[in-house]
Amino acid sequence: MPSAGSVGRPEKRPRRDLVDAVLYVVDTGCSWRQLPADFPPRQPVYWYFVR
Repeated sequence: MPSAGSVGRPEKRPRRDLVDAVLYVVDTGCSWRQLPADFPPRQPVYWYFVR
């Protein structure tokens, strides 16, 4: 029987990177298009924010 943490598809991007990108946009007030290249692509970050 698999453990509760191993069920489902593995994440493509670390969740911490997505949260950091969302917090960057919220803290700085920049637009999603101005998200620096150090963060993941803006589409998954925005999807995570809306979710």
